[in-house]
Amino acid sequence: MIICAGKSEQFDFAVPVGIGLIEVTMNLTKLCLSQKPDFLFFVGTAGSYGEKKIYDIVESKTACNIENSFFNAGAYTPLDNCISAYGDKDVSRETREADDNSLSSVGLKPKGWSNATHEGRETIVNSSNYITTDTAVAKRYLEKNIHIENMEYFAVLKVAEAFSIPAAGTFIITNYCNANAHRDFMDNHKEAMIRLTKYMRESK
Repeated sequence: MIICAGKSEQFDFAVPVGIGLIEVTMNLTKLCLSQKPDFLFFVGTAGSYGEKKIYDIVESKTACNIENSFFNAGAYTPLDNCISAYGDKDVSRETREADDNSLSSVGLKPKGWSNATHEGRETIVNSSNYITTDTAVAKRYLEKNIHIENMEYFAVLKVAEAFSIPAAGTFIITNYCNANAHRDFMDNHKEAMIRLTKYMRESK
């Protein structure tokens, strides 16, 4: 089953499941209970932390849920905040390496962390209900080998994991995570949808 966020990001070949982590969790859970899909494939747009270019199309099976405040030691979480649909239990576990109570490191393994993730070439997608507009913070994500952000993907993989459903995602870059993020998203969104639709149809 192909799924998408919905509203401004709808496709005639995909089922909309909501915008953001909460809507996706609720709606996708209902969908999995009622329709019991064999596979979940999410398609949508994403912002780039700097390396991926506008209109790049990126495939991924790995997501994390990290808030920007984590990078200035303004927050911590007791939850496992990284998940991979490759099924490697070691990948889906956060391994923090912070001194005392200082969370100076996000704890994700560095490049080459698992053969399951294409020998380190896997693109990790960060999900939050907030869009990053600070380029300094965006660089911190890149330092942790996290390259793009999409509001829904972490929730998709968590629900898929709960129902033991294989999952993956494809994303097209609409903007960089900087002060112009929203403006560029709006300016590039229509063309991005056309390109992503073409990519998906040609990939069948």
